[in-house]
Amino acid sequence: MELSDEDDRKASELLQPGARITVAGAGRMGLPISRNLAAAGFDVVVTDIRHEVADAVTAAGARWEPTAGAAAARADVLITVLPGIPEVRALMSGPASLLEALPGGATWLDLTSSSPLVMRAIQEDARSRGVAVLEAPMGGGPDAAATGTLQLFAGGDAATFRRLLPLLEVIADRVRLVGGSGLGYTAKLMVNLLWFGQAVATAEAVLLGQAAGLDAEASRVLLADSAAGSEFLRHDLKRVFGGDYLPLFGLDRCVEELEAVTELFRDRGVPSELSEVVTRVHGQALERFGPVDGELMAVALLEERAGSLLRPVTEA
Repeated sequence: MELSDEDDRKASELLQPGARITVAGAGRMGLPISRNLAAAGFDVVVTDIRHEVADAVTAAGARWEPTAGAAAARADVLITVLPGIPEVRALMSGPASLLEALPGGATWLDLTSSSPLVMRAIQEDARSRGVAVLEAPMGGGPDAAATGTLQLFAGGDAATFRRLLPLLEVIADRVRLVGGSGLGYTAKLMVNLLWFGQAVATAEAVLLGQAAGLDAEASRVLLADSAAGSEFLRHDLKRVFGGDYLPLFGLDRCVEELEAVTELFRDRGVPSELSEVVTRVHGQALERFGPVDGELMAVALLEERAGSLLRPVTEA
């Protein structure tokens, strides 16, 4: 197909393979993302406070740089893939902010689930330095990161989103610009709130049915095929039946994100009675079990209080 001058101009604005990408964070998400970006032809440099991951980084086809400032100094794009809000704030604000090292004209892409309220001032600081900003918190776990099948909830200006699209499509197979700055973070918090809320409500409902004599699997099938059906009922509850509480994410991080949601409700003046209950139950699970890995440990708490595990009779 012959391209018009406008098509040529737009194509030249897209981030090209060979661009230098600095990834801050080589954990269970950052490392496979770095591997995929390197395999796609980007020049990937990775930094992390844990220097013991250096060998894993080089094995992934990326270059290791132990000093974050040096890693960012020549970046076309800085990607932050960090555990949560405190880590992003520590890295990107204050006197040791990595924004000090980023060259003007670079772009900061934040893949971390975070709070739009916390990140607003940091994003404004980045723009004041000539750094473009795009947030794109991730949906999906390490397996999806490894296969490039994450879901991204992007927030920022359309031009920055378009320019980074070749990179985003290496990371994810579902990429959506949901709106301006802050709205990507907000969308991801909405998803998390509903999912954690469904976990609590579903566990309570099925525990009730089990106590009344209904088999847990029979209850799951019945509810999944009703007006109350959800992806949680159709898929995730089966993992609980097998004793899997999704140890892909720390319980303390779940609470951190739910607390960010309740703060956002208060900031916007929106009623949040149910959301506060969901947050409180997860906080109680954190008090009971500590900061263990397990996104569904609130369900484990409810099982403990009911004195009954959610298990089908056929699997007992």
